[in-house]
Amino acid sequence: MRLRLARGGMILLLLLAGVVRSQEPEPRLGPGDSVALFNGKDLSEWVTRGGPYDGDARWTVEDGVIVGRQGPRKAGGLLYTRGLYRDFILSLEVKVDHPFDSGLFVRMGRKGPGAQLTLDDRPGGEIGAVYSGRFLQHQPKTPEAWKRNQWNRITLRCTGAEARLKAWINGVLVTTYVPDDEAPRFLSVGRIGLQVHGGEEVPDHQSVRFRRIRLRVLPAHDDHLFSCDAEGFLDLKAAGREAGWVALFDGKNLDAWMDGPVKESALVKDRCLLFPSRGKPGTLVSRRDFRDFDLRLDFRITDMANSGVFLRAARDGSNPAYSGCEIQILDDFNWERETRSRLKPWQFTGSLYGSVPPGSREALRPNGQWNTYEITYVGTRLTVDLNGVRLYDVDTLEVPGKPFARRAAEGFIGLQRYSSATVHGDVMVAFRNIFVRPR
Repeated sequence: MRLRLARGGMILLLLLAGVVRSQEPEPRLGPGDSVALFNGKDLSEWVTRGGPYDGDARWTVEDGVIVGRQGPRKAGGLLYTRGLYRDFILSLEVKVDHPFDSGLFVRMGRKGPGAQLTLDDRPGGEIGAVYSGRFLQHQPKTPEAWKRNQWNRITLRCTGAEARLKAWINGVLVTTYVPDDEAPRFLSVGRIGLQVHGGEEVPDHQSVRFRRIRLRVLPAHDDHLFSCDAEGFLDLKAAGREAGWVALFDGKNLDAWMDGPVKESALVKDRCLLFPSRGKPGTLVSRRDFRDFDLRLDFRITDMANSGVFLRAARDGSNPAYSGCEIQILDDFNWERETRSRLKPWQFTGSLYGSVPPGSREALRPNGQWNTYEITYVGTRLTVDLNGVRLYDVDTLEVPGKPFARRAAEGFIGLQRYSSATVHGDVMVAFRNIFVRPR
């Protein structure tokens, strides 16, 4: 049956549809899909120095809660994560004593301020605004979802090179910030910060409290080319397909890879490609050869894992790490201690194996968390980023090791399954979101 709507009724339906669309559901984080950033006991995973707003605020742990108060002479300051993050979903509970000024910061570093989600519960303050040296987006009216002097659940999503932000308070979407051309350019990766704003005329006992702090890392990606769901899985947008990106692993099958022992032992589960810990070592080989290309993929390792990504490797049965090259994947945190050995600089995760060490050892996340490689190989130029941090940009003809002039100029992309009896757990390494763009 066809319904006829008056103009006013049609407008009402459109308005209602807009309301429904605006109420994007809050991502919920749990133990199975995120990591705890606070152990409820101490601040061992946090630091008080790491950005332009360092200060001497007092940070303590009381009854399983992080408590922030003004320090000597009303000093403020931030409490930062040790880890560096680019794209993520952060969930926590916060209780702000009224009146008190606090906030959540993203992409913080010594080379530049990040963006702040304000939690300024004072007369004239704003809750849910976006600030960085100046207001980038105001929130002049306190959201109805905010509960004064009570615990509030905040969920903050940060994505994209320009730091797009969405924030939910107690399940209600209150902030959607998309930077414009005049917005500051933030660091590509940085620390997450909890704030005590200093200089306020408030009693010494006034505080901000944080608990149940969890983080789900999302893959570094270009928002214009890829869509990213709340669980961190990417899909190509039309612009991505038009730009030439294709999936090497779509979360469903291994059709883009050659048959062989590694493919037979590999598992596709929950949209991830899994390499079991036990079995013969080998390489999963792409069906297609590549010369110049962009590659992005996510990997997650367990303790004592050893893997790698091969580029331009020859199909002649020789060692792909030297017929082409290898970008290393290794448990940097435990390897030397458990094997009682000393790694060479070009053996750590991110290294160009046998030639170039990673330019940063801070970029690799703890075992069990997802990491993202973004690799560009054009001519003799090789660039590797890990979790948004540039590891190196080199001319391979000028690096030490086996001369690249003698290596294949074109070849397969490979994923290494390096079996080891010392690996902890049933799965050595997991991969997801594997996309390549031939040039």
